[in-house]
Amino acid sequence: MLQVRESRVVPRPIDEVFSFVADFSRAPEWDPAVLDARRLDPWERPIAAGSRFHVEVLFVGRRTAMEYRVVEHVAPFGLVLEGLGRGVRARDDARFEDLGDSTRVTWTLELWLSGVGRLAEPFAGPFVRRLGRAALEGLVDRARMPLAR
Repeated sequence: MLQVRESRVVPRPIDEVFSFVADFSRAPEWDPAVLDARRLDPWERPIAAGSRFHVEVLFVGRRTAMEYRVVEHVAPFGLVLEGLGRGVRARDDARFEDLGDSTRVTWTLELWLSGVGRLAEPFAGPFVRRLGRAALEGLVDRARMPLAR
């Protein structure tokens, strides 16, 4: 298993940041590794535990399709998503801390590679850490613009 934990202060109130991140269909707006994402559930239902998303990620130079499911949704403090794709399983655990006009986001990503990809696991740590840093830096940059649709 590969694990990376990153924390950043996002210049927006906690409710806005949580709602924005919980809608994982918006991940391409802030995570450079996410090429495309769409919600698989009816739009009229609020995002909650059980909500599902189809996500296309760029991982080690390959486009990989994954299905993510929200397994924990405790607004506005905690969000856990689990993703499954060919040769990869992921668990994203995001924690949100209210700082008034800003929010501290602490994100823990755990990745399990299978098949041939498992051979690269001992060497993939630095690459995965770069992905984690880039994603949270992207969130901070994106939060400088209005987050509402």
